[in-house]
Amino acid sequence: MKKTKILRKLLYDPKILVAPGAYDVFSAKMIEKMGFKAVYMTGYGTSASVLGQPDVGLLTMTEMVKRAGNIASAVHVPVIADADTGYGNPLNVRRTVMEYEKAGVAGIQLEDQVFPKKCGHMMGRKIIPREEMIQKIKAALDAREDKNLVIIARTDARTNHGLDEAISRGKAYREAGADLIFIESPENTEEMRKINKVFHPFPTLANMVEGGRSPILTNDELERLGFSIVIYSTGPLFAAAKGVKEYLAELKVKGTTLSKVNDIISFQDFNELIGLQEYLNLEKKYQNH
Repeated sequence: MKKTKILRKLLYDPKILVAPGAYDVFSAKMIEKMGFKAVYMTGYGTSASVLGQPDVGLLTMTEMVKRAGNIASAVHVPVIADADTGYGNPLNVRRTVMEYEKAGVAGIQLEDQVFPKKCGHMMGRKIIPREEMIQKIKAALDAREDKNLVIIARTDARTNHGLDEAISRGKAYREAGADLIFIESPENTEEMRKINKVFHPFPTLANMVEGGRSPILTNDELERLGFSIVIYSTGPLFAAAKGVKEYLAELKVKGTTLSKVNDIISFQDFNELIGLQEYLNLEKKYQNH
């Protein structure tokens, strides 16, 4: 079954789909290795890992597509890719969708922010007119060759314009043909409940950002509220950053990493994770005898 069809099936499964955020190819492989059924390619984490810069619209479409393609080719599970604002007007969105689809992703997230965009849990976000986003969604739907490719419509209206405006936009984006509605950064559990009361049984997405504007709920709680999918867009990146920082601090202060040996993955386990044995086997297969 194609990954696009697998993703659609998972979105309509009664069990909530959990898609941790991959900031690079290795983190995507780790997500798959740990048994998760989908990967979310985070723009926030990609900006940090590619540029070492914040998520403020600095990455180009081609940079994001390249990373998306590398991730999609490295894992067997569906990849949902952040496509920011679509990188321009509806015509740009058409090309964006074509390029992401060629890269092998199963889902594409588009948001209604003004370019340059910001992370959905930062302040200072501005949104485009509703009709402009509707046209972007229509362009995305027209551009996809595989009709099972999931088009996710995200609205950032909640923070500056209130929940009612965000829900109203979500309804309009659903009517325009979006496959999944993502109302970014609701600020309490009651708002999350209201979102799903309005959209049920249409698929909705929850974004768990540790330290962000939304409460952190368990996957079971989010499922009971009615969400179809939850992404942990920044957590893996934050966990990696803390681990690297502590390792380097130990090296800087003590001049050795001996006390960190039990805190890091072993050389052998890491090689297993990245599939070294497969290449060693191929090497033997193609050796001259």
